[in-house]
Amino acid sequence: MRLTSKSPDDTINIGKAIAKFLKPADIICLFGEFGSGKTVLTKGLGLGLGIKSATINSPSFVLIRQYAQGRLPLYHLDLYRLGELSDIMDLGYQEYCDAQGIVVIEWAQRLKYLIPKEFLKIELFIRSDKQRLLKFSAFGSRYKELLEDIREDIRH
Repeated sequence: MRLTSKSPDDTINIGKAIAKFLKPADIICLFGEFGSGKTVLTKGLGLGLGIKSATINSPSFVLIRQYAQGRLPLYHLDLYRLGELSDIMDLGYQEYCDAQGIVVIEWAQRLKYLIPKEFLKIELFIRSDKQRLLKFSAFGSRYKELLEDIREDIRH
């Protein structure tokens, strides 16, 4: 599935639409260059889960941010600054994936062979100053179901 966002607000609204269908232990892996909207999309996910937007920002320097005040806990990981897979393991990455919250991983390509077998992949591409293309791929039956729910919701 592909969606075009024409503004940061559109990207936030896409995140809110996705959040409606999230269940405990869902994993979303985000791919995209700097400025493509990964954190903006995560803000939308958080808003859709009932988390105040002012609290959601990039965890680039702290690596992980946890938000517990929503419908489900949100674990926001940013792997950009981690160069080695051992650093990711030391971060406790697997424990977050086994938790009962929503896990959002920015720069998920850094996981390499540690990437989960099942997850929702969202690639973000810069089309212009404000426009972004979001490309969705589902890995596993849960995420195929999730993607179908999102697709149906967006059609209406």
